[in-house]
Amino acid sequence: MKTILKITIASSLLCGATFAQEIEEKRDRVPSVRDAIQTISEIEQEDVTVVSGVKRMFKYGKISGELSSIYSGYYNENATNNYATAVGTQLKYELAEFKGLNAGVALSLSQDIGAFSGENDKYNPELSSDDKFYAEIGEAYINYKYQNFNFRGGRQVIDTPLADSDDIRMIPNSFEAYIANYEQDDFSFMAGALTKWQGVDSGLDVDKHWQKTGEDGTYFGGLSYVNDVLEGSVWYYDISADAVDNIANKTLYADIFANYKISDDFSLYGGVQYLTQSEVENSGIESNIYGVMAEFIAYDIGFNIAYNKSTQQANKGSFSGFGGGTLFTNMDSMIIDAITIDREVDVIVAGLSYSVGDFNFLYAYGNFDGGANSASQKEHIIEQDIAIEYTPNDDFTIASVYTINEDKEDTDSNGGDWSNFRILLSYNFQTDFKKRR
Repeated sequence: MKTILKITIASSLLCGATFAQEIEEKRDRVPSVRDAIQTISEIEQEDVTVVSGVKRMFKYGKISGELSSIYSGYYNENATNNYATAVGTQLKYELAEFKGLNAGVALSLSQDIGAFSGENDKYNPELSSDDKFYAEIGEAYINYKYQNFNFRGGRQVIDTPLADSDDIRMIPNSFEAYIANYEQDDFSFMAGALTKWQGVDSGLDVDKHWQKTGEDGTYFGGLSYVNDVLEGSVWYYDISADAVDNIANKTLYADIFANYKISDDFSLYGGVQYLTQSEVENSGIESNIYGVMAEFIAYDIGFNIAYNKSTQQANKGSFSGFGGGTLFTNMDSMIIDAITIDREVDVIVAGLSYSVGDFNFLYAYGNFDGGANSASQKEHIIEQDIAIEYTPNDDFTIASVYTINEDKEDTDSNGGDWSNFRILLSYNFQTDFKKRR
């Protein structure tokens, strides 16, 4: 949660045009808006120090993290308004690397401030759970690296199209997982197994910590390619059934992007994506979704537009994964999954962003239009996101976000008509126990 505005830019404006120069320099454009959320908002990590002895692994270890506070309030026509204010931290300790081995552990903590939070039905549990407090060891892993190969096992943060940290409130998602990665030139291959997950999307109540990602877990693999002009990826997920929330399916996802720099002040970026899901054990998850996006950057102004189409599958819907998902049109709140069951859906998201000095501004408009299902029921959701961010340096951020959700068909598929206002303050830090001499 490094910045709320960057979060919203990512979730509302495809890949965050305001930060185009930074992205071009790093060549880390990502295939979905929610991927951009976590890429931009995650705590910045430096390379692990390599040492020559076991004792030095501790001596040159690092502490990093974030201190943050968020206010989040919801307002709707039924006057069931709720709000909460919380303070929290993401605190991580990571050993230095010796002969390819190192390890890390991280604590996620959030505590509501009672004087600035509602009571009973006026309380908003999305920051710290119904208990008004949340604490979890979100990461606890062992890592082994040898040349271009890397393996990490244990609790960890990952970001892939259908499993991601979705760091949009106080507690990011993390996974109990076993993942291997190999890089060669412009290619990268990742494969692994996810067994459990926790965080904002899995539920913050005590009985929801570390939910299974299917009875037998989820297995996945992905191949990515990135150069100065083109980038693309192909991913496959096998999600098993479970007794609680059957989301079993086999998913294939692919995308390709192109970047063209017209001049130092003008650039174009575009991409296409495809997601197809096959049902397993009558889960009700089966979909075909297509997408296209484009952005034009002129000086400090970004213009963005994205389109996703989900075809109708009788009595079946889509699943964006364990996290926010990878579709171009996913916004701060609304995603296509909310209305895909038994209907064709067309989504258009367009936005404008502007950066001046230490301030960033944005406006985004999303139109989620669902056709009639077998019962002749239509869906139509409009979401608007407005945000402002102030970042005087790389470590400190003050931001606010205003989200408006309108249910044109009054189906209550995304909570009806409501608005959400958030304020964020955050400070990032990193400390070496002892700097290398």
